[in-house]
Amino acid sequence: MIEVIGAGLAGSEAAHFLAEHGVEVALVEMKPKKFTPAHKNPDFCELVCSNSLKSDDVFGNACGLLKEEMRRLGSVTMAAAEAARVPAGGALAVEREKFAAYVTEKLRSHPNIAVVGREQTELPSRGIVATGPLTSDALSSAISQKYGNALCFYDASAPIVSAESVDFSKTFTEDRYGKGTGDYVNCPLTREEYEVFVQALVTAERANLHEFEKGEIFEGCMPVEVMASRGRDTLRFGTFKPVGLTLKDGTRPYAVLQLRKENAAGTSLGLVGCQTNLKFPEQKRVFGMIPALAHAEFERYGVMHRNTYLRSPQILNADFSAKTDPMLFFSGQMTGVEGYVESAASGLLAGIHLWRKLNGKEPVVPPDTTVMGALSRYIATPNTDFQPMNANYGILAGGFEAVRDKKERRRLLAARSLEEIEAYKKALSL
Repeated sequence: MIEVIGAGLAGSEAAHFLAEHGVEVALVEMKPKKFTPAHKNPDFCELVCSNSLKSDDVFGNACGLLKEEMRRLGSVTMAAAEAARVPAGGALAVEREKFAAYVTEKLRSHPNIAVVGREQTELPSRGIVATGPLTSDALSSAISQKYGNALCFYDASAPIVSAESVDFSKTFTEDRYGKGTGDYVNCPLTREEYEVFVQALVTAERANLHEFEKGEIFEGCMPVEVMASRGRDTLRFGTFKPVGLTLKDGTRPYAVLQLRKENAAGTSLGLVGCQTNLKFPEQKRVFGMIPALAHAEFERYGVMHRNTYLRSPQILNADFSAKTDPMLFFSGQMTGVEGYVESAASGLLAGIHLWRKLNGKEPVVPPDTTVMGALSRYIATPNTDFQPMNANYGILAGGFEAVRDKKERRRLLAARSLEEIEAYKKALSL
C-alpha cells in the first residue's frame, strides 16, 4: 500500500489517480482531529484563500490552458470544479463546500483508498507528501532535518461579506471589457473616496504574526495594505484598476473594488484581491469606507498565515521525486508551484510518475511546451533566487516568436500544448 500524506488539492489528485489505476492507497489526513490555523472544513480539498480557480480561457490564458491539460488526464479536481461551478465571468469559480464535498465523496468511496485520520510526523520511505503550505510543525521539522531547506513566506486570504448587507444602489454589475455575463459587482470610488480609503488602509493596525509565520512575502499573495503602501496609485493600477469598466453615465470610475460570488446563490461575496492582515475590527472599519460596503456584514475576515515550501531545485527532480529518495515524491505548493490549479496539477503528475515507477517504468515528464511540463521543469531547474511560480506563458518552451499578434500566438501555444498532452496521454496508455 502506498501512502499519500495530505488530502488537499495535490494529495487528492495523486490519491485518486493511483487508486483509479489499481494502486492501493492509504490517504493520511490529520483533519478533523487537527486543523491548521486557516482550515475549518473537515472535508478534503478545502479552498482557503479564494473560491476562484482563475481564468477558464483555454486559448488565451496559461492557467486556463493548464486546466484543460488536467481535464484530459482525468483530473478529479477539475471534475469537482465543474460540478460546483458558480458564475464568475471568464473565470472558473466554485462553491467551496460543494467542491470539497465532491472530492471527499469520490475518495472516501473508492475501493482502493483507505483514509487514515492522523497527523503525519515523519517522512515515509516511499509515497507522496502533499501536506501543503501549512505543513504541521512536526512534519516540517522532519523535512528540515532531512533536507535543511524548508522556507516560509506569508500567504493571505480576502474577506467575505453578506450580499444582503451590500448597498447595491452604489454599485454596478459588469465584467471587465464586457467579458462574461455580468458576474462581478463593482464598487466604484471617486478620487477623494479612494485617497481616504488608501490612507486608512496603510495606517490601519495589523494583526501580530507568530515568529514561525515571519518570512518572505510572495507577490501573488501580497496583502492589500502592503500593496497600497508602495504608492498612492498602486492599487489603481492593480486590484482596484478601473480599466475595462464603465459607469452608467458612460465614464470610467476613478477606482473600483470588485466583489465576486462565493456560492451559487450569490448570498456571499468575496472582496477580489483584498487579501489582508489587518485586525478584524480594522477590516470592518477600513473596507466600510467604500460606499457600497458602509454597512457590510463580514462572514469571514481576511487572515494571514504561514506558507512553507522547499528549495525544490536542490531537492527535487522534474518528476517531483526526491533526488536522494527516488520513491519519495512531493507535490503541491510546498514544491514551489503557486495556486490552486498548479498545486492540483503537481499532485496529478506525482501520482502518474509514482504509478509508472511502481510498474517498473521510468517516469516521463510532459514536454516543456505544455504548462504541466514547464512547471515540472521550473521546480527542478537550478535557481539562486527560487520563488513560487504560477502558470504563465513565460515558462513555456519557445516557439511562434515571429507571430506578432499576442492572441494568435497564445492560441498557437495552446493548440500545440493540447496536441502534446494528447500524445503524452497516449504514450502512457492512460
